Amino acid sequence: MTEPLDSLRATVAGTPPAPEALESYLRKVHERAYTVTDGDVEALKAAGFTEDEIFEQTVSAAVGAGLDRLERALRTLA
Repeated sequence: MTEPLDSLRATVAGTPPAPEALESYLRKVHERAYTVTDGDVEALKAAGFTEDEIFEQTVSAAVGAGLDRLERALRTLA
């Protein structure tokens, strides 16, 4: 089971650093993704980000958050 997780970790680590203008959005994705709205994405597009940039950074933040939660859960169970 560690190989797929290692692959995910490597993918997240290999994602280019997010521009500063995306930081608050990505923090929202990481901490409370259920509150992200179409308006958030539209605002980023209006700020000049492409859909591909938004998607790549969103997926990276979401996967990173999931891996963080998984690691905390595994430590709790150990």
